[in-house]
Amino acid sequence: MDRRNFIGASLASLAAGAAKAAVPTVGKKGTLLMNRIAPSISQLHIADLDGSNERQLLADTKFEYNGALSPKGDWVVFTSERVADGQSDIFRARPDGTGLQPLVVTPAMDDAGVLSPDGTKLAFVSTRNPTAANEGRANIWVLDIPTGKLKQLTGTPSVHGESGLPDGYFRPQWSPDGQWIAFSTDRNTRWTGHHGGAGWEHTQELSIYRIRPDGTGLTKVASRPGYCLGSPKWSPDGRHIVFYEMTVEATWGARRPNFIGKAPSQIVSVELATGERTIHTNGDDLKLQPQFLSNKEIGYLVKYGPQEGLHYTSDRAPLLRNLRSPNWTRDGKSVIYEKVSFQPIRPMFKPLYGWDKAWDYRHMDVFPIMSRDGWLVYTEKQLGNSSIYIMRPDGSGKQKVFESSGHGLDLAKVKFGLAGAFQPSWSGDGQWIVFGLGYWFTERSTETAAIWRVRRDGTGAEQLTDGTIHSGFPSVDPANPNRIVFRVWSEKEKGLRIMDLSTRQITVLTEGFDNLPGWSPNGRWIVFTRKRTDGNFDIYTIHPDGSNLRRVTTHESSDGHAVWSYDNQIMWSGSQHGFRDEAALYEMTFQQYGQIYIMNADGSNKRMLTDSKWEDSMPILVPNH
Repeated sequence: MDRRNFIGASLASLAAGAAKAAVPTVGKKGTLLMNRIAPSISQLHIADLDGSNERQLLADTKFEYNGALSPKGDWVVFTSERVADGQSDIFRARPDGTGLQPLVVTPAMDDAGVLSPDGTKLAFVSTRNPTAANEGRANIWVLDIPTGKLKQLTGTPSVHGESGLPDGYFRPQWSPDGQWIAFSTDRNTRWTGHHGGAGWEHTQELSIYRIRPDGTGLTKVASRPGYCLGSPKWSPDGRHIVFYEMTVEATWGARRPNFIGKAPSQIVSVELATGERTIHTNGDDLKLQPQFLSNKEIGYLVKYGPQEGLHYTSDRAPLLRNLRSPNWTRDGKSVIYEKVSFQPIRPMFKPLYGWDKAWDYRHMDVFPIMSRDGWLVYTEKQLGNSSIYIMRPDGSGKQKVFESSGHGLDLAKVKFGLAGAFQPSWSGDGQWIVFGLGYWFTERSTETAAIWRVRRDGTGAEQLTDGTIHSGFPSVDPANPNRIVFRVWSEKEKGLRIMDLSTRQITVLTEGFDNLPGWSPNGRWIVFTRKRTDGNFDIYTIHPDGSNLRRVTTHESSDGHAVWSYDNQIMWSGSQHGFRDEAALYEMTFQQYGQIYIMNADGSNKRMLTDSKWEDSMPILVPNH
């Protein structure tokens, strides 16, 4: 499993973020530190079609996206995280940026709002649900603005997909007469990893449907097995719906800038009366989010590459500019869009929205783990060096204990997040830090990695495995600093191994596609991720002697990156609540809808800790005591 590379911020900005840490937190149990893969900046802009007269939509911009002008031209509806980082709500403002008003503000993920032609109703996507079986899934709702009355259109007893499979509903759009809402959905598809099912992160198959605003009349508009059809928009005369179309596998490359030219898509429309398809484009560009400017002209976004920007099916000149989520105004003279960036990086300890009110949520770099004497060790991946650091939970005392460069690693791959010093682990006595050093993820098939350790003061670094078998992701027995568990990977040998550092003897714990082991604080269990023979990724636990193997997650979606909490619960990143948006629209991310969950060690009492639109992972609970 890959992780997006954060590059380019200064050490000063990281230190400034650390200085804002607030642990312990008054009135809370403590702090939940976690990693979030999402842009750090997103701002709405409006400009003429040639790019001139560009201006920022809101003077008081926070983190806004998915802006859309109302059919009457009197409001811009958009999603904002101004309440808190990661908490997406729906607001509106006048086109000149004044009159900011909240429309939908809840702890759920609320997104992709659009006003009806008469301006009285709002269709939007939300993860709220009054039924526990569908709670946390993306569904389409309609808000009657004058009365505040809500109507759920999808995820209801009469409109839902097969249980246990993807069942999300995205990007609603009103018909010009206000009688229908078109949308994309992955209902009744399968959980499929990238690279033909081999990967942990999922691809996405979408079809286009429409439904009446009262929840009746569900009708399939367009579908193509093995393809993703997304972001539907109506023609002004209401006779056609346009959308982008790509293979299911291409939805993986569409959120990876290193796949430029390898994830093509086309702009397609369908005539509602006859079902006749028209393909409007060709070539290898990644083309997304089309919209009719008239009954004959279509504008669309090219994402990534030298042609990135706005293009048209007419002879209108393109606007080559780095932008996202275009929405053309009805008069065809202007376009609203967002500018997103991962720079500067999201600061360490930046406050995040907390869904569990007993804990204070904050942002953290990757692979954090706490020593018994209260020090955090982690991989500093955000700055692109993937070295090992330690510090207090309040950010003080930060020091580098191992530099990944100087050990023969390809610096370009280190900066891209494919190499470095990953998953540090404290010895029980707090004197040593064990970690993996080498190449990771897709590189493991052709490159090497080994287990290393270093003293907490940065001295005594030594390699513990010889590198003949790719070895990584270690964890130390809390009761025995000379015993570690780690995973190996080669054509002939896979699984978890336990090493006795006093003798360097290695014993086999498991065999197969097992990864990311972690020793429980009480020393009784080792948790890990297993890729089963059916292609599903699940969380397992096992005793260190190889007995009592137990599967603790069973959902058909992917579960992974499991870690222990201080009180011997298991936290992990999962995807059973499905996509929160169309996968191809995300930026530089992997499992773009991964949420953090927690459960008892035996797999009981599973519950969500995050409900964001983004990829959340690698949590650690830091109690006030």
